[in-house]
Amino acid sequence: MQPDNSSASPGSAGPPDVPLHEYGQQYFERYNYADRPLGKYSMYWFARRYYAALVRRYAPHEPRRLLELGCGLGHLLGLLQDDFACVGVDIAEYSIEQVRRNAPRAEGLVMSADDLTRFGDGEFGVVVALHLVEHLPDPADTIRQVSRILGDDGLFLFATPNPKYSLRRYKDPATDAIGKDPTHINVQPPAQWRAWCQANGFMLLRHFGDGLWDVPYFPVVPRVVQFGVLGLPALVQVLTRTTFNPLALGVNQIVIARKRGRRP
Repeated sequence: MQPDNSSASPGSAGPPDVPLHEYGQQYFERYNYADRPLGKYSMYWFARRYYAALVRRYAPHEPRRLLELGCGLGHLLGLLQDDFACVGVDIAEYSIEQVRRNAPRAEGLVMSADDLTRFGDGEFGVVVALHLVEHLPDPADTIRQVSRILGDDGLFLFATPNPKYSLRRYKDPATDAIGKDPTHINVQPPAQWRAWCQANGFMLLRHFGDGLWDVPYFPVVPRVVQFGVLGLPALVQVLTRTTFNPLALGVNQIVIARKRGRRP
C-alpha cells in the first residue's frame, strides 16, 4: 500500500525523519493554522465543539480520565475539563503554555506521543489525537501504546488526512492542505488505519469524512460558491453532531474506535 507525501510505508527500510525544527510557536503560524481563523464561529471553533460532543457521547463511564495527544492550543481540553480529569501532551513547549491558558484545570506535559510509558495500564477512559498520528514516525506503535493505557471499552478518537478523498485529483498534492505541511510524514489511506487499530484490539465504531473544505477544486467556479455547496454536508454533520459523511467526501478521516473489553 503506497502512502502519500513520501511517508514511510509499512515494512519499509525505516521510519521517516521527524522534522523537529518545525514544531513550536512557528508551527501555529504556518500551514493550515495560517489559513484557519480560530475565533468564535470559525471552522476551528465549530470543529472543537463537535469533537467534544463525540467524546461525551462515546466515552465509557470509567475511568473519567482523558488524554489528548498533540493537544495543540488546548481548546478541546478546555471544553472537556469539567467532564474529565484531562491531561494534554505535546512536543512543543508553546502548546503547553497555551493549554495552561485555555484549559487551566488540565495537566499539560511537554513530551512526545512516541513514548507513553509514563502512563499506567488502563489509566485512561479516553484518548484523543486530532491531527497527530500523521506526524509520527511509527504510528502503529503509538496505537499499540494507546491500547495499553486505555481501560476496557476505552475510547480512541483520532482525525488524520485522507489522501484518497474523491476530489483530491483536482488539487496539486504537493500544495494542498495535506501536502503543503512537511510535518505530515505518515499520511496513510483509510484501510491502513483500520488495520492498525484492529491489530491492536480496537473495534471501529465509526470511520467517516470531515467534508470537502479545501476549496477551490474547480477554476471556473467561484471559491465562495464551492465552499458553500461542497461544505454544506460537513456543516450539517457538525451542527447535528452526527457521523454520516462518507470517507470519500472528507479531506480528513475521523476514526471513533473502542478498545475491546475482556469478556467474562
